[in-house]
Amino acid sequence: MPEPLPDGVMVEVLRNRFMGLVRELGGVIRNAAHTVFVKETADFGAYLVSPGGEVFMAPDDMGIFITIGTPMDTAVAAVDDYREGDVYLTNDPETSGGMVTHLPDLFLWTPLFAPDRPRPVAFAFCFVHATDVGGLVPGSVSPSARDMFQEGLIVPPTRLCRDGELNRDLLAILMANTRSPELNRGDLRAQMAGLRTARRRFRELIDAYGTETVERGIEGVLAHAEGQARAVIAAIPDGTYTFSDYLEADFGGSRANPVRIKLDLVVEGSELTLDFSRTDPQVPLALNLTTHGKPGHNMVVPALVNYFRSRVPDLTYNSGMMRPVRVVAPRGSLLNPEPRAPVGARQATMFRIPEVIMGALARAVPDQIPACGGGQGAIAFVAAPEFETGINRVSILQPLIGGSGGRPEADGTDGVDFVAGFYRNIPTEVLENDAPVLVERYGLRSDGGGPGRSRGGLGLDYALRVLSPRATVTCRGLERFHFRPWGRAGGEPGSQGFARVVRAGGEVEELPKIDLLELEPGDRLEIGTPCGAGYGWALERPPELVWEDVLDGYVSEAAARERYGVVVVDGVLDLAATEALRARLRRRPPPDFEQGPERAAYEAVWTDELQDAVNAAVWAYPAGIRGVIRERLQAELARCLASGGVDPAAVPGLAAEIVEAMRGRLYR
Repeated sequence: MPEPLPDGVMVEVLRNRFMGLVRELGGVIRNAAHTVFVKETADFGAYLVSPGGEVFMAPDDMGIFITIGTPMDTAVAAVDDYREGDVYLTNDPETSGGMVTHLPDLFLWTPLFAPDRPRPVAFAFCFVHATDVGGLVPGSVSPSARDMFQEGLIVPPTRLCRDGELNRDLLAILMANTRSPELNRGDLRAQMAGLRTARRRFRELIDAYGTETVERGIEGVLAHAEGQARAVIAAIPDGTYTFSDYLEADFGGSRANPVRIKLDLVVEGSELTLDFSRTDPQVPLALNLTTHGKPGHNMVVPALVNYFRSRVPDLTYNSGMMRPVRVVAPRGSLLNPEPRAPVGARQATMFRIPEVIMGALARAVPDQIPACGGGQGAIAFVAAPEFETGINRVSILQPLIGGSGGRPEADGTDGVDFVAGFYRNIPTEVLENDAPVLVERYGLRSDGGGPGRSRGGLGLDYALRVLSPRATVTCRGLERFHFRPWGRAGGEPGSQGFARVVRAGGEVEELPKIDLLELEPGDRLEIGTPCGAGYGWALERPPELVWEDVLDGYVSEAAARERYGVVVVDGVLDLAATEALRARLRRRPPPDFEQGPERAAYEAVWTDELQDAVNAAVWAYPAGIRGVIRERLQAELARCLASGGVDPAAVPGLAAEIVEAMRGRLYR
């Protein structure tokens, strides 16, 4: 019997051993997987999970960053007869209790036993984002899907393996409902290999330290992370801090207004509440995010994870840090939709939430929070037949990320956003070998970063030509085509994104958000991703840094003069002319949050009070028709606003009239 370790030593030793184990689990998946989703973009996850469903360790250097706070409790409890070697699978957001948030994420898990315990001591979980699980479009994610059934095959928690035997009937169903069966089969086998490794390594851990020590270690590392997080929260002044931002939600010809995510962040001692009660109801688009209102849900808290880690460099990376975090998201809202609402493009929502949280934190600890990043984590897919073989190739094109916001002491990062930092780019050579396409341009957007003492990070400038007839492209998560990323502390907003097609004949088509786009040989798709906003007053940026940006091609000479007051002529910095120009330009710095003229114009009409009144009025009706009522109510209010004003107190009555008119047409 191994000698027990003292508590402090035990936590440190087992924290390192747990991290090594889960890194090995993730490494097997990464190295054995078949798809670029896993091998290149790293859209996968590996977890060690307690019997109560908390993630007690996840890799902090591979896979995705949205692991902490993943609610595994419902999936764990879905099985009552675990056996050694079992493997279970699900991709269902509803029956997994919000562990899964859209259908392409295939979660597998296995129990981890000790010889002297009848029930599992822990669990190993993993997921990969499958290339395709059926549904309306290649890649299975259509932003304009109207329900989850249009998004692909739904599998509730189901046994995939028992006693070493694969459930071939389940595997056959999975492979019959995908456009990429060989890729999906290869990724599933990589996951099963990773779980086998985790079982073997965990048994070695039990043999080395004993069951009781490992059980104490699981709770010890969770409690340690909780204590570290509580210390960070306790340093934030108590209070309620409110912030809001928008999803543009203009897919599929939708006439609805932008979707507002509104947060009241409440700090009380070492406890923190994320109250989204005033966020808009769920929408009839695939932007809904299934959280079931679980505390510290992983899709809601990435901004907090990043913030905690910035304050505690040696933070223990597990769900213990989310124990002090409560999430309020009423059922039927955007962040807690009713069952089977469409959710495929929920990453657009997932990337906006961190910006809302950071905006609220900036009101509490303004000197610690950067400006807004591009706020886009779009994934583009292509499905195209090879001309010579006729084989249809389905592949991710590239994660299309915006730039990060300027920071108090440093510029924003270019081509990468804090909220989507886990995405890796796909080498052009790999993509062109994987699909019949030609990447013509892949670089950074000049003059896009928001001016500031710290410049906003540049977005991407991407151009692609297809080499096959009848190619289709889908792109989920495109955002900030209208509302700009907001600047901080006098910094200016970043530039919006765009998409266009240059047809083979030379015609240029400016595109709205891409849902399903058909391209022919010679057509060129061009996408510019949003750029991060600036932090601090641009006239305070050292002229030498602006000059370097000009020499690097990040800022043009004209923009240096107009936006920074820095004179560069033919690549030469003129300090005397710069000082004279800045003296003429000096004015009172803009406000702490500079959100851009588009948002200011929108909110001058659609005031906060009016938006609150609309939500309150439609909330009384069933979720399934709430979106229709909201859309018609907003259309009627728009007519009223065009001819005058609207008293928010009149909104409930107007909503009732619309509903009665709808009923009258139904039963006439």
